[in-house]
Amino acid sequence: MCMHTQIPDAFQNPRASAAPAETASPSGRPTASDPDPQAMEAFGERIASAMNEGGMLLLLALGDRTGLFETLADHGPATSTELADTAGLEERYVREWLHGLTVAGVLELQADDRFRLPPAHAALLTRSGGENMAIYGQFLSMSASVEDDLVRCFHEGGGVPYERFERFHEIMAEDSAQTVLAVLEEHILPLAEGLHARLETGIDVADLGCGRGRALHALARRYPASRFVGWDLSEEAVQWARERAREEGLTNVRFAVRDLTDFDATAPENRFDLITTFDAVHDQAFPERLLGGIARALRPDGVYLMQDIQAHSHVAENVDHPLGTFLYTLSLTHCMTVSLAQGGRGLGTMWGRETARELLAEAGFHDVAIHQLEHDVQNDYYVVRHG
Repeated sequence: MCMHTQIPDAFQNPRASAAPAETASPSGRPTASDPDPQAMEAFGERIASAMNEGGMLLLLALGDRTGLFETLADHGPATSTELADTAGLEERYVREWLHGLTVAGVLELQADDRFRLPPAHAALLTRSGGENMAIYGQFLSMSASVEDDLVRCFHEGGGVPYERFERFHEIMAEDSAQTVLAVLEEHILPLAEGLHARLETGIDVADLGCGRGRALHALARRYPASRFVGWDLSEEAVQWARERAREEGLTNVRFAVRDLTDFDATAPENRFDLITTFDAVHDQAFPERLLGGIARALRPDGVYLMQDIQAHSHVAENVDHPLGTFLYTLSLTHCMTVSLAQGGRGLGTMWGRETARELLAEAGFHDVAIHQLEHDVQNDYYVVRHG
């Protein structure tokens, strides 16, 4: 990629670019519509910062996928040659990656030309740290891959179908490993009182929009007396889940490809004691139909456990959301558009608590408790019963 050799005025000297816009009124004074030079300068600096931070996110994604962060954490500090040899990668690419993240302040360059990953950064960029934030850069690179499709949608409507997002389930599985799997037993299941004991005794459980099924694999291992089923629209994800269950010898869990668009009409009645959805409702074609089907399929004393995005339903209340811009971007580039591609309502990632409560009530759920977990600033956890 090449950029202009001359830095745009907005970055170099924002005041200079303001001059042509200084159109005077007949009185000779600037008009009210003239841009404020200081505001232009500040916004130009913000755009320049965003360009750098966006570049950093892509470099983080590459470091995560190639294992470079793990290698540097375990074997660093290292020169580019040493790191490339240890990781089994091409030195020229490793060197440029190191240089970019050094300029970004993620890595430290030592006097002997070795690069160091500070422990505080390693804790947030490696799997051993427990909270690998490098994963989130992959969401943006995945979304950017469908830019042409989105431009078409802006002009023609419709949406971008799931199959255009080739790595979606892979990335989601990595994300849920941190937000769900790591705390499922200790923090999520205890939100519903008595659920542990029921699972140990043996109950029927369904996970809707199960993706690669890692949550069900974990539950099936932990609770052999219970029976588990996972449904998802993706053939690739379901096949992956089946193969993993077969490798682990899990006979109490099964997976099937299922379109949940008409789940309100096709759901088995009074079938399950526990139904879960992990970050899976807001991108459905018709979320109200899914929730209606869940109400139909849940036994009278059953529990519906829903993890979904922590937000409000009105943008004015999300202005100070710590991840607001990121989540609205993911909504536009994935969650909203895949729903529209199915002829759905395109509810979007930031559907919010208010809309969630409304749709749950319409489905027949009147006992709804919303919880937040300390490890997860992105999601709410709903414990829902018929009431």
